[in-house]
Amino acid sequence: MSPQRFARADQTETVADPGEGLDDDGLIHTSASIDRISGAFRRVLDSTIDAIRVAAPNASVYAYGSITTGQATSPTSDVDILTIGLSDAAASQIGDTQSARFRDLCRSVEIAAASPEDLVGDSDEAYGGRIFLHHYCVHLVGADLDAATTRFPGDRRGARGFNGDIASHLSQWRGAADTSDPAALGRRIARKTLLAVAGLVSGHDDTGTTDRAPAARRWSEVHPTLQVGLEELVA
Repeated sequence: MSPQRFARADQTETVADPGEGLDDDGLIHTSASIDRISGAFRRVLDSTIDAIRVAAPNASVYAYGSITTGQATSPTSDVDILTIGLSDAAASQIGDTQSARFRDLCRSVEIAAASPEDLVGDSDEAYGGRIFLHHYCVHLVGADLDAATTRFPGDRRGARGFNGDIASHLSQWRGAADTSDPAALGRRIARKTLLAVAGLVSGHDDTGTTDRAPAARRWSEVHPTLQVGLEELVA
């Protein structure tokens, strides 16, 4: 099974999406909308899109996270971007360059690189990718690969799809330890690990959440021995 390379919903600042949850039928809903992206972040997005299109003219580009739910605050929030058709190396290089360029407007520009094949098939990872694209991403440019016509249920399969790739991420983190900025790498590790915790909470409590800090508090209640480590990840 190929690693699922989709990054997941932002909220590093523990700012929740007020519209995220499940309806009475157990279907996911979020607040993600292009209309909620403020002017400061649009400037960052426009410049980053230009750089992406130079490297990969046919790439599909999406925004996700707190900038798409209206909860982001400049300059402390990240600008999170998903690309489909951009290489990992180009995503990393463009993200580093844009982060430095717009440090006065955002904390960092995080660019995830995926391929169309990541969305295809019956694996949990592909299923989770389709959920993420449909409910958490806002299409910006390129072909829109969101083929879903209805909302997805907030089920355990979706939670597995969001987090079943954590072992492959662990390998990537270890490989990047000697070359990446420690603070940036630490944020990526904490974000992904706490998202996996949110998936555990969603399955345990039959709810749908990617909100990291409340999930960490809830999982500390379920497993008190993990409280100190979870608090460190949130911090």
